[in-house]
Amino acid sequence: MSVKSTRALLEKLDSTETRLYNKDFLLTWEQSDADLHAVLLAAEALEEMWRENVCARVFTSGLAVSNFRDKSTRTRFSFASAVSLLGLSCMDLDESKSQLSHGETVRETANMISFLTEVIGIRDDLFIHEGHKYMADVAAAIEEGYREKVLPQRPCVVNLQCDKDHPTQSLSDLLHLQKTFGSLEALRGKKIAMTWGYSPSYGKPLSVAQGIITLMTRFGMNVVLAHPEGYDVLPDLEQVAAKHAKQSGGSFKKVHSMEEAFREADVVYPKSWAPYQIMEQRTALLRGGQAKKLDDLEKECLANNAKFKNWECNDKLMSLTKGGKAHYMHPLPADITDVNCKAGEVSAAVFERYRLATYHEAQHKPYVIAAMILLTRLAKPAKALMKNLEAAMPHRAG
Repeated sequence: MSVKSTRALLEKLDSTETRLYNKDFLLTWEQSDADLHAVLLAAEALEEMWRENVCARVFTSGLAVSNFRDKSTRTRFSFASAVSLLGLSCMDLDESKSQLSHGETVRETANMISFLTEVIGIRDDLFIHEGHKYMADVAAAIEEGYREKVLPQRPCVVNLQCDKDHPTQSLSDLLHLQKTFGSLEALRGKKIAMTWGYSPSYGKPLSVAQGIITLMTRFGMNVVLAHPEGYDVLPDLEQVAAKHAKQSGGSFKKVHSMEEAFREADVVYPKSWAPYQIMEQRTALLRGGQAKKLDDLEKECLANNAKFKNWECNDKLMSLTKGGKAHYMHPLPADITDVNCKAGEVSAAVFERYRLATYHEAQHKPYVIAAMILLTRLAKPAKALMKNLEAAMPHRAG
């Protein structure tokens, strides 16, 4: 692409009416179609500006606070990259080094870290029924602080993964599919198999699977959710997916066969997750400080997982897909058989064939996060970027 095509993206963004300014980005199904299209347009424009060596900084000062309550590599670095791209300084909130560890309330902390802050990015996926609630509590606290003039501006809260959704991942995936198939319109009627895959670990979040089924159905895709019996995702989010499919002309169904899901699929997305009932038990035990019972639960779950080692994405299954060449996707890191585990979600041969494609899938995330920040913090985001584009100031010398 070129500066001319980037300008066209920004002009299209400028004509898109969104409701994101001074709001938060927590769940994709809470956002309008225009909001989602705007995020994709802004992300694509930002990506092209970076490639064309055009500075995208729209802030000259301000903080971006990250709060990772679970381990992260891609999302952590994507958030740091995104805020740097826009001109903000990143500060990580380590709860063990803050007064939160001494009992300070979320309401208080949210305001204390927000005086010169533009965005708070939170990852909280460990506790089912709690992650999204925590983010909503932070958002409510800073909304009060702004309303009562404690805060001179209202920082936005961006969901970097919770128990319900992983919007930065699913929107990055959507942008990846848009580029892979040529357009969003081209996704209509395409079959995507969101399937469980075997993992030698337990307790993995459900939010990737839930994010995919609730978002891709919105764009007219035929989404099949496949998992062994008992490995259900949250039932209310299955209902959201079914509603979206009905509205878009796509489809949504659930099966208990990996083979059935892969048959004639255009896209496959094998990813392990824990049953939501298990996550509920896990949350209760963690909150209750019952470490011994937690160990017993883990052993029980790993034994149950081991019954389904045949849920592996391999060449035999890939041969069932459309032309035997379905597009493989994964948020990474994947459990790769005979590479980082004895048995896993995907065979070494299949993963190696698509490895670089998964890197391309991951590369969109910094721009998607930056787009969310841009749209929630600026009333006229396209005009701000257009000004930078016209100035053609490079972000790196040489």
